[in-house]
Amino acid sequence: MKPLARAPSAMRHSGIREIVNLTVGVPGIIHMEIGQPDFPTPEHIVAAACAAMRDGFTRYTPSAGFPSLRELVAQKLRRVNHFKVSLEQINITPSGVNAVFTALAALVEPGDEVLIPDPAWPNYEMMMACFNSVPVRYTLDPRSGFLPDLGQVEQLVSGRTKVLIINTPSNPTGAAFPASLVRDLVRLAEEHDLWLLSDEAYDEFTYDREHASAAAVNTERVISTYTFSKTYAMTGFRIGYVAAPPEVSELINKLMEPNVTCASSISQKAAEAALSGPQDCVRVMRDSYRERRDVATGILRTHGLFLYEPQGAFYILVDVSSTGMDSYAFARALLQSEKVAVAPGGTFGPSTDGHVRVSYCVEKGLLMEGLSRLCAFIAKNHS
Repeated sequence: MKPLARAPSAMRHSGIREIVNLTVGVPGIIHMEIGQPDFPTPEHIVAAACAAMRDGFTRYTPSAGFPSLRELVAQKLRRVNHFKVSLEQINITPSGVNAVFTALAALVEPGDEVLIPDPAWPNYEMMMACFNSVPVRYTLDPRSGFLPDLGQVEQLVSGRTKVLIINTPSNPTGAAFPASLVRDLVRLAEEHDLWLLSDEAYDEFTYDREHASAAAVNTERVISTYTFSKTYAMTGFRIGYVAAPPEVSELINKLMEPNVTCASSISQKAAEAALSGPQDCVRVMRDSYRERRDVATGILRTHGLFLYEPQGAFYILVDVSSTGMDSYAFARALLQSEKVAVAPGGTFGPSTDGHVRVSYCVEKGLLMEGLSRLCAFIAKNHS
């Protein structure tokens, strides 16, 4: 038999999914390993999806998506993210994951270097393997609230560097970059002729500062990706979008054809309802996540494990290095012993192998119980 493709064969699975897979069929698990909102999809969005099927929206759409949805996205970008793009600069994608993947496919070639955070969503590095490009990690320092150091980022730029990826609010840290820092990162990309890919999956979930979009600084160099999954609790709809400069957007549109053809017509109609309907649901979810963040940090303080206060998204890192276990071993042992699922920090990068990521997008009572078990397990296994 001819060999399979080397690069994806050598690619590591996401550690998040490794833990998810271990929980399948196991009753009584407290799930804090995956970033899945526990809220039901708002009823007006569900109703729109059902109506779309009944009304015959069950066929292909333009590869870029329905113009009606792209217009609503353009309005949202002006209102929430404070930058203006034309409809031709917007592509609707089957998930935020696909938005990032297709954007990178339009930008990088084998051997190109891409600056990614450490820690970072593991899919960035997995995508690099698919494209035979080279991930180069810049540090998010916990002492600065998990913000990048501009000097260190600049030192990592080489003649092969093509893209700088930023993610704010951050997965897995929950850090929200200040507007001044976002401006400086855009300027760094300008000075070194880099594309800047801004992953803004959690743009409407910030708590202590307003979200800052990189494209509000420069729309000619920034590619911005978004998802409906988090903002509207629509993970199963698999619908997202990307806004990019015209030449990049045109190539993304072309890449949609051999990849997915188009996003689901039904999900696109649901997304239209999400953007055009009442937005109170977003505020309710955001306020609930803020409350749960405070509950989580309070429990960690009580047990002497508090590190920092996330300012966005719905994640917090917990230091488990005192147990002497690496993060994968710890996550598996915690799951087996306490029936609590968390994500191993090592999947996000080498800097957090002594940590686990807790998703606090679970019901408050389960969050309290899960964190209490986690803290007790750390204390019991203190080396």
